[in-house]
Amino acid sequence: MIFFKKIGANELFKVFSLNGLSVFFKIIIGFITSKIIAVYVGPSGMALVGNFRNFINIFESIGLLGFQNGIIKYVAENEDDVKKQREFLSTCVISIASISVLLSFVLYYFSGFIANKLFLNGTEYQLIIVVMSICTPWYIASLFLINVLNGFGLYRKVITVNIFGNILGLILSVILIINFNTFGALLSIVLAPTLLFFVSIFYANSVAPFLKFSFQSFQFKVVKNLAEYSLMAFFSSIIGSYVYLSIRNNVIENLSFEKAGYWEAITRISGYYFLFLTTILTVFFLPKLSKSKNIEETSKVFWDYFKGIIPIFTLVMILLFFSRKFVVPLLFSKEFEPTTSLFFWQLIGDIFKAVSLILGYQFFAKKLTLVFIVTEFFSLLILYFSSIYFIKIFDVEGIVMAHAFTYLIYLIVLVAYFRKTIFN
Repeated sequence: MIFFKKIGANELFKVFSLNGLSVFFKIIIGFITSKIIAVYVGPSGMALVGNFRNFINIFESIGLLGFQNGIIKYVAENEDDVKKQREFLSTCVISIASISVLLSFVLYYFSGFIANKLFLNGTEYQLIIVVMSICTPWYIASLFLINVLNGFGLYRKVITVNIFGNILGLILSVILIINFNTFGALLSIVLAPTLLFFVSIFYANSVAPFLKFSFQSFQFKVVKNLAEYSLMAFFSSIIGSYVYLSIRNNVIENLSFEKAGYWEAITRISGYYFLFLTTILTVFFLPKLSKSKNIEETSKVFWDYFKGIIPIFTLVMILLFFSRKFVVPLLFSKEFEPTTSLFFWQLIGDIFKAVSLILGYQFFAKKLTLVFIVTEFFSLLILYFSSIYFIKIFDVEGIVMAHAFTYLIYLIVLVAYFRKTIFN
């Protein structure tokens, strides 16, 4: 009993427990939202939802200027230096607020054009883009506040904000989707994250003194220090989201909205289990990689991941493949039954992706910006062109084949680059 009390009192155990709870809530809420969308919107609506999510990811990264990881790093580093902390946060606030307002104007004045391109002649959804233009600064502000809280090590508050934000978002999404179908689903994607601002501002009271900014405190050197993080975010989030958006539009134009919806469904399922994996990597393995001082220590972290995580992940993929005909109707509806034909190549690609993730995280741990950009750029090029080629031959299944092919090449390249560390 004393042993269990000691474990329960351990701060790291509490953080992991809360984080696990946060991930659990996010996945359950994702399941419920997917089910509601599937029932009330169907595969064609699911495709439009996927397009809009990719578009929002692009604007989210632009709005934060790719500073996410940099904010966490430098806030943590300057924790004991109030002057540096205020200079850093003042620079971030001014920069992010300026770009957010600019983005709002762009969204508002080009709402018709954006709606037409994004929803493929769907000008009836122009109002969605107008609403997004109003909500963007508040959503970006909430993401900024969460990163600041994370930098100060206030993990409980970050996790609590995410849990409450997700629950409020779910309630709003269910109401909007049931009452307005596709329009409601798209509107919920805009409004639900905005609620996060009101939750995060409530929990940010403890760091409020540091958020008092002035234009005199603006420092260009801070922007320079964050530039490398911006470049990484630009390629991983903005270019990546644009490529996925282009692939989906290619499917819609050459195949159908429904088939694009099937691909969106399998992508959502993949996103659920990768949420667990990336959480483990971010919380446990990334700090170890950052602290490793030589090849031997880094090699040990790699092999701890390969031997401890990958066998379990592979087993889950095998179980998921054999239960796919049960999983798809459970998560979506009978309309999505053709999605089961996409599982094999999607899961093969996800195994390659899972193995390569730990190697990719080394780019962030050691700030290998140029190598990251080059590998990311060429992997996205391979994905885009191979998907176009395979779709012509294998129909919608060609996308998941391209996914598997891309991550096989990506894994081979990373293994070759880190060979001395892996096989030390």
